[in-house]
This record gives sequence, structure tokens and C-alpha cells, in this order.
Amino acid sequence: MPSTDDTMELRLNAELLPLLAEADLLDSPAAWGTATTPAGAFRLEPVRLERDLALLTGWMNDPEVAAYWELAGPAAVTAAHLRAQLDDDGRSIPCLGLLDGTPMSYWEIYRADLDPLSRHYPARPHDTGIHLLIGGGTNRGRGLGTALLRAVADLVFDNRPRCTRVIAEPDIRNTPSVSAFLNSGFRSPAEIDLPEKRAALMIRERALRNLL
Repeated sequence: MPSTDDTMELRLNAELLPLLAEADLLDSPAAWGTATTPAGAFRLEPVRLERDLALLTGWMNDPEVAAYWELAGPAAVTAAHLRAQLDDDGRSIPCLGLLDGTPMSYWEIYRADLDPLSRHYPARPHDTGIHLLIGGGTNRGRGLGTALLRAVADLVFDNRPRCTRVIAEPDIRNTPSVSAFLNSGFRSPAEIDLPEKRAALMIRERALRNLL
């Protein structure tokens, strides 16, 4: 029969497991460094609401973006979306993507295994998810999405050693986005029904990063 101390230790371990699972959420993408891409030097910069709100609100009101993000409207709409992440526990970090120092994309880097998404696919510990939009029409349609998705997935693998997969779930209607993921080394094993959309499940495996 286990002693009182053993029983207490087991109870403490059970209580601590959820905390240990979240202890290494995402660190800070600001410290992930710069990736060299065919388009230039790229890095992630965590969003600062007072600095970035006007820029992001403009992007969210671009019809091509609004069709999938559904955040068109006044700045308060974008601010509420950002605050939900900024005021949370760090499992999702909104970031600007800077190419040669110029903000040109918006990213959400999140723990897919701790997200409601994990109920819709066979999640593994430390799966890291990404959402992406490219701001400004002049940056679209010239292959940037493919180059940047590959770069960000590599940054995740380089800086999150326990992460074996990068996950994404673009709307299946968004064919340019789906194509960019496939061209950047992701595979799509299934389509999944999420509350807000039917999505193409996208997975990039660490083990295949140098092959695809």
C-alpha cells in the first residue's frame, strides 16, 4: 500500500501535469532570429497594440483578407481579436512579419495541441500552429507566401526542439493559400470541418523538412 507521502506525491503530479504541459508554450518569436529567404531577410515581431493597430486594421479591411478572416470593421474589431491573445496565457502570439525591416504580413503562432483545433485532428504534444495573411495587394501573387511559410516553419523547428510538426488549417476555398502551403513543404492528409469553415489540414513534419 502506498504511503501517505507517496499518495500526496501522486496527487501533486496529477495536478501539475497540465501546468507542465503549458510551461513551454511558445517562448518569444521575437528571439527566434532572422531567416534568409529568396525575397530577403525575414523575422517575426510580436504585435504591440498601440503601435500596430492602425496597420492591422487596414489589412483586415482589405476585401481579399476580410473574406477569410472576417474581421472587417472599425479598429475596435481588430483590437478585440488581438487582445484575446495578448491578454491570454501565451499559447497564441500575434506577430508582424517583417521583410527587410518592413512590416508586410501578420502571423499567429499558437500551440495547436492546446487549441480547440486539437479536437478535430490527432494532435501531438507541442504541435505548433500558424495563421497567416499577407498585407497589401502588391505583396500577393508573386510566391511570397510559399517562401515565408517555409521560413516560419523552419524558425519554429529551429527554436522549438520539442515540436515535431507545424500545423495549419486554411479555408479550402482559399486556393492561393492552400497552394502556398503545399509548395512550402506541407502535406494535406485530410479536410476537416471546423465551426467556422471547412479547412484543409496542413502538416509539415520536422523529419521531412529537408526532403520537401
